[in-house]
Amino acid sequence: MGEIVLASKITHVPSIWLSLQEGKHHGIRRPAEQALAEVGRRARERRVDTYVVADTHWLNSSGFHLNAKAVHSGVYASHELPHFIRGLHYSYPGDPELAELIGEEITAGGQKALVHDIPELGLEYGTLVPMHIMNSDEPRIRVLPIGCNMYSTIEENLRVGEAIARAARRSGRRVAFLASGSLSHQFPTNALTSQYLDRISADFNARMDHAVLDMWREGRTEEFLSMLPDYNRRCSGEGAMADTGMLFGLLGGSAYHGRGEQLCDYFPSTGTGQVVVDFGLEPAA
Repeated sequence: MGEIVLASKITHVPSIWLSLQEGKHHGIRRPAEQALAEVGRRARERRVDTYVVADTHWLNSSGFHLNAKAVHSGVYASHELPHFIRGLHYSYPGDPELAELIGEEITAGGQKALVHDIPELGLEYGTLVPMHIMNSDEPRIRVLPIGCNMYSTIEENLRVGEAIARAARRSGRRVAFLASGSLSHQFPTNALTSQYLDRISADFNARMDHAVLDMWREGRTEEFLSMLPDYNRRCSGEGAMADTGMLFGLLGGSAYHGRGEQLCDYFPSTGTGQVVVDFGLEPAA
């Protein structure tokens, strides 16, 4: 029987890629780099077979999509920010078997899932930036991205998270789940973007983000889930905060009483709120 052995909320902001490159932004996101590397170290230590990545930069308008290719490889340039991310070479094994199981379980739970083995289907930077840091050692861990539905409800995403956990148990895999996305996600206006590299768009969003982190650290899951729909709406949730909904569904929903371990300081990036948090796994999860 398989199991979830790691579950983390992670950041994928493009400034992390800039931080890795030579130039004026080199090192600006070093704490986030180190936090992602620590998640990768824990994954190796726990003998993870597959990273399942809920990628809020792979946004879908209908259904939940899984990239079931046996091998992910290519050279990536961001269509959103080609001046930030380009020339990113990648090569990772995929996990078609687990993708099929997750698709089956999402469908069994009443949601629409589409499982794709399309040669031209590449990866998005919500997967690629973290994997570049977390999954560079050989042999590389399998990677299975899940596209987030931008019109999904929190309840739907909780059910998808439950389906991922059921599929993991059926699979025989040791699975690490990564919720790849922001906390608050409000960008400044275009004219002000260059002034907000290290600033949050609204003080209200920062206060809400810190309140959420307190809840996670203190194991106040039921309270957090009760406010998650409003948090998503008021703080411009990235990809409907689908990744976060999936994460907490996978952990057990309101029955989860574990705590989040914050692995780097909260930081703003182009108006948005970012962090890396690893969640303790309880038997009930």
